[in-house]
Amino acid sequence: MALTRRGAIMGAAGAVSTLGMPAVVRAQQAFRTYPFTLGVAAGDADAEGFVIWTRLAPEPLARYGGMPMAPITVQWEVAEDEGFDRVVANGETLARPELGHSVHVELADLKADRVYWYRFQCGRERSMSGRVRTLPMADSDVASLRFGVAGCQNYEDGLYTAWGHLAEEDPAFVFHYGDYIYEGGGSTIHRGWNGRPLPFVRSHTGQKIYSLDDYRQRYAEYKMDQDLQAAHAAAGFYMTFDDHEIENNWVGDRDQQGTPPETFLLRRAAALQAWYEHMPVRRSALPIRGGIQIYRRAQVGNLIDLHLLDTRQFRSDQPCDDGFEPRCPGWSDERAQVLGKAQEDWLFRNLKQGTARWNALAQQVMVMPINRQLGSDDTPIRNMDSWGGYDAARERLLARLSGLGNAIVLTGDEHQNYAGTLRRDAGEGEAVGVEFVSTSISSGGDGSAIRPGTDRIMRQNPYVKYMNDQRGYLLCDVTPDRWEARFRTLDYVTRAGAPVVTARTATVERGVAALHMS
Repeated sequence: MALTRRGAIMGAAGAVSTLGMPAVVRAQQAFRTYPFTLGVAAGDADAEGFVIWTRLAPEPLARYGGMPMAPITVQWEVAEDEGFDRVVANGETLARPELGHSVHVELADLKADRVYWYRFQCGRERSMSGRVRTLPMADSDVASLRFGVAGCQNYEDGLYTAWGHLAEEDPAFVFHYGDYIYEGGGSTIHRGWNGRPLPFVRSHTGQKIYSLDDYRQRYAEYKMDQDLQAAHAAAGFYMTFDDHEIENNWVGDRDQQGTPPETFLLRRAAALQAWYEHMPVRRSALPIRGGIQIYRRAQVGNLIDLHLLDTRQFRSDQPCDDGFEPRCPGWSDERAQVLGKAQEDWLFRNLKQGTARWNALAQQVMVMPINRQLGSDDTPIRNMDSWGGYDAARERLLARLSGLGNAIVLTGDEHQNYAGTLRRDAGEGEAVGVEFVSTSISSGGDGSAIRPGTDRIMRQNPYVKYMNDQRGYLLCDVTPDRWEARFRTLDYVTRAGAPVVTARTATVERGVAALHMS
């Protein structure tokens, strides 16, 4: 339930009485060390409010985060100034053991297009403060907007230096396209896309993760990173997930390991609960019966209609047994789904009814059906874990983008930067939009400006205008008539201190589905 300013303040008085309840443990009795080790976060902003998040974990890698199995009262406040002299909402809530002592507070009745600061307190301990901006009213004119796009942050492959840089870019918000954690067990040997060992940076704690406790520990390990905490404190996020939050390349009710669906669904339910516990998302995303609602919409004034998609839960199994494969009959299966019918209908209805200057589809896996053949054979090869393996679903989507003149697709997953034009008929027909694929924060290690085979892939796929194999993030500056995307990259992530630079800049003029690179 969202809290208004009045409701939050009035609710605080009633919450104080919970301290006298036997089932609620007083904070000073619960822990002897700092409880806010995982930082703070905000997200899912709209024109009236947002969600603020934290999790109590005085011993973050210990079982239960070092917390007693009892609810703990947490105070929170939201202010119009960084010094918290103008507090506009405050209250108390319970951090419950059923949700890993995480806290999700939904704020409403705030001012549109305004920066707010927030923080938490438990007993004598106070959290760091965070910053978040509400969206403009849906019918208001917005002259310009800057936001970030990032994800794929394998803890073992590299440091999170890129998050530290993104925190300094002053984004209005960040879209996280998933792979917040990786599920593998701790190892000192990691291999890149070419099979060669990567420099050792750091190792996961424990074995491959399966249980709720496992997933909670893995999130805690990632969230202790100071650069990641800085990024969350600097701006609100719109969170989605991809595959590694559960298991590599999972879809629907199956992984790719041959696990019986009914068994995999138990693991999926634990993983989705842990994802919810650690993300600044609304209560509407609370997992129910093993599933979760994450596709949703954010309207940034009349500038951007942001459609946040889920390309995992409702997708049919990958054709050709997954992987990078040559053509098989499954490519053209008319029954195959990426979004599922309900989500697809929802998206198509939004696209038809929307009036914003730009339609942005914020999702996880590449839409462009790139031919990735690098051998002597001329047989096309595609990534089956992308829209490239689902011709019918992709062509339905591109047909609906036709005529809009304002479609931008924001993607992750590939651990490379790409910029390309979205064309119907397997890349040979009408241009209907542009896709920006943002590279990884750390997954894949240091990388290089040009990966071997790049020239051939671009020749085979003339709609691809840019490729890059370095780590970093995408920074978008948008006006009513122009979308500029800067590919911000780092030379290395296997040691600290890498500066960030703009490798290339792509621009799109509204009304023309074409890319200009500089």
